[in-house]
Amino acid sequence: VQLQASGGGLVQPGGSLVLSCAASGATLSAYSVGWFRRAPGQDREFVAAVAASTDKTYYHDSVMGRSTISRDNAKNAVNLRVGSLKPEDTALYYCAATPAAPSTGVLGYDYWGQGTLVTVSS
Repeated sequence: VQLQASGGGLVQPGGSLVLSCAASGATLSAYSVGWFRRAPGQDREFVAAVAASTDKTYYHDSVMGRSTISRDNAKNAVNLRVGSLKPEDTALYYCAATPAAPSTGVLGYDYWGQGTLVTVSS
């Protein structure tokens, strides 16, 4: 499974972005997909995930209520919309996939895409 993350950029505080994780080599709907981020000088942290089969969604408290993770099966992709962006959302955002249940830990995923940079600044 190859994953390609895209959609990052420079956004003003309060704005929104849609990040996309497109897959090749497999049907992404059969996988649980997670989004993680790594801010400068910090460890990679869980942001959101969607489960295979059930499409149940999970969010970190820091993005709860202002983020939506969803599947776009026509594009074999999973999107993450983050709204009300704050400077502390600035990070390299990664997507990852596993055929198992979703996890909030990096070790729970088998396949990773490269990161896409989100910078929140005025």
